[in-house]
Amino acid sequence: MPATPSPHPRDPHRPPHPYADAPYTHSRAGAPFPASPAHPAYPWQPPAPPAPPPHRAPRHAPLGHHSDLRRLRRAYRRQRRTATLTALGYFVLFLTLSAFAPSFMTGTVTGVPAGLLLGVGQVPVTWLAVALYETTARRRLDPLAALIRRQAAVDARREAVR
Repeated sequence: MPATPSPHPRDPHRPPHPYADAPYTHSRAGAPFPASPAHPAYPWQPPAPPAPPPHRAPRHAPLGHHSDLRRLRRAYRRQRRTATLTALGYFVLFLTLSAFAPSFMTGTVTGVPAGLLLGVGQVPVTWLAVALYETTARRRLDPLAALIRRQAAVDARREAVR
């Protein structure tokens, strides 16, 4: 089948226009309008991320309740306050006595100044606060955190089965 002649004959002495097959034509001349090449405008940009899968409602209610997390936060907060106030309270007592009761701090107790005994006593009080912190964590917080961890593991297994 013979090729259909174009409405405008091509000059044999000129090379063809690189975008001669573009669908756009000049409005007056009917000649092909130079179109841009077929490549993305910003090739360095990463491709668009895939759409997230639709969210499905869980078949079972989660085992971990918000009340467990609230209890854990409350117990942790109480433990933190107790240990901090034990150590800082003793230190503030030492500073207050040093500032407002110098006669008491310079007084001797069995031949040693009371200020020195109170200052050296800061170390055992700090160790007591650390021991109190660890003991209450082991007794109250760790079992509650372990319970929440177990419930989260069961919830994760339920999700994996789906």
